[in-house]
Amino acid sequence: MTPLTGRKVFAIAASAFGVIIAANVTLAMQAVRTFPGLEVANSYVASQGFDAQRQAQQALAWTLRADYDDAQIRLRFTDAAGDPLQVDDLTLLVGRATEARDDAQPDLQAQGDAYVAALTLSPGRWLLRVSAHAPDGTLFRQRRVITVPDAGS
Repeated sequence: MTPLTGRKVFAIAASAFGVIIAANVTLAMQAVRTFPGLEVANSYVASQGFDAQRQAQQALAWTLRADYDDAQIRLRFTDAAGDPLQVDDLTLLVGRATEARDDAQPDLQAQGDAYVAALTLSPGRWLLRVSAHAPDGTLFRQRRVITVPDAGS
């Protein structure tokens, strides 16, 4: 058995710290690479109109229902009485909550009382960011989470 020298202790300690530093650098790079970005450029300015926008949206009394099956996403808007609504300037962003790589903006088409788009989603949780305007110009925005089950489930 060879004796434990100062050089060996240094090599062991340097190797251990090297592994720790390499893991930290790798994780930091992954975090920065997958960060989807900021929601708003200046949160203070965005907060100034938040209450007025929230009250205007609540006054609409709209309900949004989002469904996904058979590689189709379906959005239904209803008013306070439960009657279907037609909306203007409808946009939808579908993505993961943690990374922007899988983000998609499907082209929604009116189909009866719903808006439908063909979209293939892999299993897991998906975040829907829906934006539409009422006929009077009031902005309606809502986030919904849907879960796509595994094919075997």
